[in-house]
Amino acid sequence: MNKTHLKQLIKEVLSTPPKEKCDCGCGGCDGSSNSGVTLNESLVKKDILSENLRYHVVNKLPLTENTFRYGSQSFLNLWAEARALYLREIIHVNDDDKEILEETDLGNYGMYEGVRVPLGLPMLEEEELEEADKKKTPPIGKPKRGGSKKFYVYVRDKGKVKKVSFGQAGMSAKINDPKARRAFAARHDCKNKKDRTKPSYWSCRLPRYAKLLGLKSSFSGFW
Repeated sequence: MNKTHLKQLIKEVLSTPPKEKCDCGCGGCDGSSNSGVTLNESLVKKDILSENLRYHVVNKLPLTENTFRYGSQSFLNLWAEARALYLREIIHVNDDDKEILEETDLGNYGMYEGVRVPLGLPMLEEEELEEADKKKTPPIGKPKRGGSKKFYVYVRDKGKVKKVSFGQAGMSAKINDPKARRAFAARHDCKNKKDRTKPSYWSCRLPRYAKLLGLKSSFSGFW
């Protein structure tokens, strides 16, 4: 999506009045029940979207599963477009995308020493970028079994890829026990765990990744 298209999109989005109630049938406008990006077609049609964002809507893919090179113009444009639509409740996203849109400035720009720079984007140093191009980057934000503990996940921390191990080996995850979930959430203060680089963040969100980890559960919230 070029800059002219983005400006036109933002202008049209901002002219759309905010919704008072959700009647779009999306399954919940807070996005918590969505596996990927959904569009409220009672407000706009798919043809308003760029090809890249439309692909996510059609395939119900989260924004975090885009295939663009980290920090590229296409990467930033996708988040900028999604942010403009999300703020007007024209699209709904899952919890991971929601955290990025609400708690970071990814997709926005600011001025630094007279230069327009992207915000909310930890940049890699030139040598690190070159090294990253030479080897395959591991999947980010997708927990797996194994490692020094029961599970592990790769995350970005200040521009670098970091491996986070979590979960106590040999202990069963009582995801399907409501009482156990509530006790775990209270004991670990899950509602305040928002640092993706910490084991506690992923332990608190284990139920959300149950299918990915081969665990039997339909529960998708905190413990």
